[in-house]
Amino acid sequence: MADEHYFSARPSSDERPRTIRVELAGRALQLTTGGGVFSPERIDTGTAVLLSRVPAPAATGALLDLGCGWGPIAIAMALRSPQADVWAVDVNERALALAAANARIADVSIKSASPQDIPEDLRFATIWSNPPIRIGKVALHALLEAWLPRLAPGGSAWLVVAKHLGADSLQGWIADRFAADGLTVRRASTDRGYRVLEVSAARSTTPE
Repeated sequence: MADEHYFSARPSSDERPRTIRVELAGRALQLTTGGGVFSPERIDTGTAVLLSRVPAPAATGALLDLGCGWGPIAIAMALRSPQADVWAVDVNERALALAAANARIADVSIKSASPQDIPEDLRFATIWSNPPIRIGKVALHALLEAWLPRLAPGGSAWLVVAKHLGADSLQGWIADRFAADGLTVRRASTDRGYRVLEVSAARSTTPE
């Protein structure tokens, strides 16, 4: 059962590499996936909803794909904002290797990295994520507590969550938990049983 391992650092399942055809940011690509990563057969529905519903990411600055898997979100970010620095972050080493390889196939630049390898002072203009809901509520909340406060002033995080997996309750938790951090959340879209949530950071009031 490969899905049990996609959020493990070193999946124990066979790699079973395969090539799939996808379309990202209007480009047809043949990318590589494998066992032990999230949704190896195709772009999963949640990710497809996210990519179809979000506005373009920031044109410059640091962008983050949180939980990158084999890389479709990070690659779409890099295709849409080629001047930005795109970080593809995952705990799964196999996923990171696939994301880096797929970025080379797509001829885009991304930085594929484990969470602990991200500079602590780095702030992100845009975060896109299909977060790993199935890791459980406690772990999911810890993940969001680690990364949402790293939005740059005026930045936005876009999260896609299935309604039946608690999208509405997660929205409420984000609103309560991050109000003191100057973050607000709204439901930006609903499609195919998924909610797309936008988390926005207040713009800086510090004079330049």
